[in-house]
Amino acid sequence: MLNTRTTSARSARGDAALWTVLAAATGYGFRDAGPASLTLDLVLPLAVLAVAVPWSRRRPGAAVVLVNGLCVMGLADASTPGNAHVLSLAALSCLLGARVAGARRPLLVLAGCAAVDLATCAVLRAQPVWWFYALTVLPSALLLPWLAGRHWRGRRQLVREGWRLARGLEERQHLVAERARLTERAEIAADMHDSLGHALSLVALRAGALELSPDLTDRDRADLADLRGTVADAVEQVRETVAVLRDPPGRDTSAGLPVNDSVEDLLSRAVDSGMPVRWERRGASPPLSSPVERGMYRVVQEALTNATKHAPDCSISVRITHEPDRTRVSVVNAVPSAGGPAHAGAGPASGVGRGLTGLQERVTVLGGSLRTGSASGGFHVTAVLPHRATAAARTGTPAPGPVTAPGRPAGIPGPASPSGTARRPDPGTAPDPIGAMDPDTAPGEVLPESAERLASVRSDARRRSALAFVAPVVAAVFFVPSAVYLAWQLTTSVLPPSRFDELTTGRPRAELAPLLPARAYPYPSDHARSAPRPPGARCEFYRSGRDLLDEVDLYRLCWSGDTLLTKDTVPAGRP
Repeated sequence: MLNTRTTSARSARGDAALWTVLAAATGYGFRDAGPASLTLDLVLPLAVLAVAVPWSRRRPGAAVVLVNGLCVMGLADASTPGNAHVLSLAALSCLLGARVAGARRPLLVLAGCAAVDLATCAVLRAQPVWWFYALTVLPSALLLPWLAGRHWRGRRQLVREGWRLARGLEERQHLVAERARLTERAEIAADMHDSLGHALSLVALRAGALELSPDLTDRDRADLADLRGTVADAVEQVRETVAVLRDPPGRDTSAGLPVNDSVEDLLSRAVDSGMPVRWERRGASPPLSSPVERGMYRVVQEALTNATKHAPDCSISVRITHEPDRTRVSVVNAVPSAGGPAHAGAGPASGVGRGLTGLQERVTVLGGSLRTGSASGGFHVTAVLPHRATAAARTGTPAPGPVTAPGRPAGIPGPASPSGTARRPDPGTAPDPIGAMDPDTAPGEVLPESAERLASVRSDARRRSALAFVAPVVAAVFFVPSAVYLAWQLTTSVLPPSRFDELTTGRPRAELAPLLPARAYPYPSDHARSAPRPPGARCEFYRSGRDLLDEVDLYRLCWSGDTLLTKDTVPAGRP
């Protein structure tokens, strides 16, 4: 509410300042106008400006029409068409271009104003100077400031979009940091599930084995059963934690794993804990990359953990086969018998949880494949891993996708491109939508939405700038020939006063031809044409001076055939 009041007060102050400047120009023009009407030439224009200036914010087209009406009043003036209102017309036309985004309606307004000006000259049968003013000065005051206003608007929009994009990039940097923190938490949770869950499963297995010892009392067996149940609950809590903090596919597969721990060490600990594990390695062991080594470790660890949970009394067979370009890891555990323990009733095939899902993602990101399911001989977990991880496995945690729009992030994923696919930047790099518009961008690469919008604004600004320079040239090509032709007509129909005095009535035209101009003045006023003339005479008019922007006295020569009958002077002012 306070911001709205501040904006309204600022707008009112701006309107008052603009009205003051235009009113000062109007008063200056009124002072230099000579004899003029105080009401029509000063009070009425000031009142019109007082209405038009505030209207220029909500109805800029109507404001231009009002001020153009003041210019039409100047065209109806008998002394001169020019007045100070053309400055007000140019100012409001500039505001029209700056405050209206489209071009169709403003152009219709400007064309309508120009049509009204020309129609006024036609109705009043104005002198050529008035026509020249209506064809050149008024259209220039309408069109050129409007183009300047559009250019100003485009530059302001470009600056606003740049700042908005900068704010969006800053917010995205915060999102990148937050995503990195959440990814680290998820990796810790996943490693806790893989390592701690496996260790707790082994503890539960040994507690179950101790329950069968004949040296224990009933109370000891009950305590061991409670211990085994507590450990099982702890494993489930670990799984629930991972379910909440689980990272999406693509996280770093080598972070947080045990140091200097191999698959052989893992299997040895399982055998020492009492698990019925048999394992073998086939083929020469090739040099494996660290991510692949860790992935193979996780496959075996997760398979042993699932077997301990779902079939604790069944045999487990582990086979690692090294082929020329890949390593195959196969873990098979027998299906528990119908009379087995109650907690072993559900096989892995009926309850694949977060562990196998995360394992599938881990193997896929390494460039391998994982198959799980029941088959002859028990439940199979088979992973095929390349000896060298693909590029996707070495890139680490990818950066989040771009925000939906600067200042309005819509979660971590980026927006869909026009083709329906989101562009994901390189991992660990800051977004650079400005650089994305570089001409060296790879063909087919999808630009972020913010970069596309900024490129569009820049294109509009360049187009408006080009139009602002081209339009005056086009206007000059259109108006200059007519202005030059009109000036040529006015200057070649001038009869100097000295030569007018040398003309003698009663002499033939052939003798007077050296004193006459090349042509007669073609645009005499109506009151000059209607002046009394000798019966049957043909009258011609000539200008008495070369002033192009002011009306001068006219000389009238009336001829009877080729003989000069009369000569007289028609004053410039109307009677």
